[in-house]
Amino acid sequence: MDRNGKEKETEKNIYGKKTLVVGLGKSGTAAAEALKLVGAQVSVYDGREDEQKRRWAEENGFSFSFGERPDSVSGFDLVVLSPGVPVDTEFVKEASQEGAEVIGELELAYRLGRGNYIAITGTNGKTTTTALTGEIFKAAGKKTEVVGNIGVAVISRALTASEDTCMVTECSSFQLETTEEFHPSVSALLNVTPDHLNRHGTMENYVRAKAKIFANQDENDYFIYNADDEICSETASFCRAVKVPFSRKKELPFGAFVSGGKIVVADADGRTEICGTEELLIPGQHNLENALAAAAIAVFSGIDAQTVADVFRSFPGVSHRLERCGQKNGVYFVNDSKGTNPDAAIRAVLSFHDIVLIAGGYDKGAEFEEFTGSFRGHVKELVLMGTTAPKIRQAAEAAGFHRIHMVKDMKEAVNLSFSLAEPGDTVLLSPACASWDMYRKFEDRGDDFKRCVTEL
Repeated sequence: MDRNGKEKETEKNIYGKKTLVVGLGKSGTAAAEALKLVGAQVSVYDGREDEQKRRWAEENGFSFSFGERPDSVSGFDLVVLSPGVPVDTEFVKEASQEGAEVIGELELAYRLGRGNYIAITGTNGKTTTTALTGEIFKAAGKKTEVVGNIGVAVISRALTASEDTCMVTECSSFQLETTEEFHPSVSALLNVTPDHLNRHGTMENYVRAKAKIFANQDENDYFIYNADDEICSETASFCRAVKVPFSRKKELPFGAFVSGGKIVVADADGRTEICGTEELLIPGQHNLENALAAAAIAVFSGIDAQTVADVFRSFPGVSHRLERCGQKNGVYFVNDSKGTNPDAAIRAVLSFHDIVLIAGGYDKGAEFEEFTGSFRGHVKELVLMGTTAPKIRQAAEAAGFHRIHMVKDMKEAVNLSFSLAEPGDTVLLSPACASWDMYRKFEDRGDDFKRCVTEL
């Protein structure tokens, strides 16, 4: 059955069914509205009382509940989880045991909507790579939607997409673990390092969730993966799609790599030079990896090298990821609030020298020895805030780094960092932690940093 037929069959199967949407962020509210459009009976639940969400639910005619758990989980045919809701939540397990199918918003979007999915995941770099890939596809004249974990609910675009719409989709492990039928034509796995272990429990579970990005791919599809990453390479062996490796460390007979200072993509027709590595506008070796992945995705999607090169030369990066946000008295300020795990923060640290580093935040169960071990030759002063501040301090001191300052909030962190910095130094916010101890999301933390910089 083709996608149009599948879509009609899915809508038919959902019409009149009792559905529960859990979590009312962007993806949850968009999922509930989409289910209403296709005729489902919709109930919604959120763990936090919110008068605005209550009014929204009433206006849409949804049954709703707020608080510790839904009023009832019996009798539902379908439960749609927002990414922040663990699948092992007790009431979710109860609903499943009573016969409800449990999926996420990404899976719902795939089932109900149309489009050609280009799906990108990885511990780090997925937002930048997704945004970069989206710009390439748009520049190539393709009808393109950039959606997913990047901040736009997939379902909000899927229902209006056509079969030839390129759905460039950033996929988190939380989104992927609730997929069943999701089938991108091109998928990419950028890297895998420990993250979200407080949610997934083990590294094996985390890798398994990431690997679901290619679970339904076949020999007619492409899987782009980082050949320099051991876990990515091992995981690729389980994929049935055409495997396209990328590497910034070695030349490859097939895939994307660096040769003679040039980004090159090799396919069955030979080698194609894209542009020089120094022409990339976004800094750092990690962004070279992101560009290699985007180049592979684009070329194997039929986009010409000149279009890719033009975008590489003009793409400035994304907000909250190595975002330059001002300078005062020769001191530069960089917002990397999206550095929510140690590996991401290491990549940021290695992109600069003479750093006054602001770090710390919510504890996701990460270890910080490798992070603090990267300071040598890069970090001059360390300013710590948040729940993990003592843990990072201990790791830094164990690594022989002692220029450490503890602060209570962002304003104090920025003011102190500026007083410690000298002309030519960079004050870098790269927390190595989530924001949830002090902020609702990493964007709020980055915006607070930028506001404090402006007030200097």
